[in-house]
Amino acid sequence: MRRDYFTIDIRPEPGDGGIPALAIEYTGPEGGLRNRLTETAEATLDSSELDVAFRHQAETDGGVLSLTDRLTGEFIFEVPAPVEAVDTLVSAAQRHEGDGEYEVRLTDSDGKSLVYEKETLLVYDEDGNLLRQRSLIPGSVEL
Repeated sequence: MRRDYFTIDIRPEPGDGGIPALAIEYTGPEGGLRNRLTETAEATLDSSELDVAFRHQAETDGGVLSLTDRLTGEFIFEVPAPVEAVDTLVSAAQRHEGDGEYEVRLTDSDGKSLVYEKETLLVYDEDGNLLRQRSLIPGSVEL
């Protein structure tokens, strides 16, 4: 799926759900995002089946935020995002009641939204090395 089908709004201050948020809007072909998020004809992947990661890009102030299917490792989509905004979101989530939660709000081309509450956001440098101090990793997760 093309990156230019997506726009991202990183909201470090608590939104409607009371927690920091990644608001991502899909403007590509109708049904494209929903098809990627559907595991069967009836069921959409839930929060526990999705991973969120951010990878810095060399020689820029930006990177790529990705959403993947945890079971298959398949990319659902990638969207360009500024490093500073992702760092601010991670810091805000860590400060929010100490639980490190944030939400991912996906809005498709039909205007329908799905909201996923997440506790993990892995941040990697441009060489693919995990930046533990800049990531959200719950204490119960062992890497």
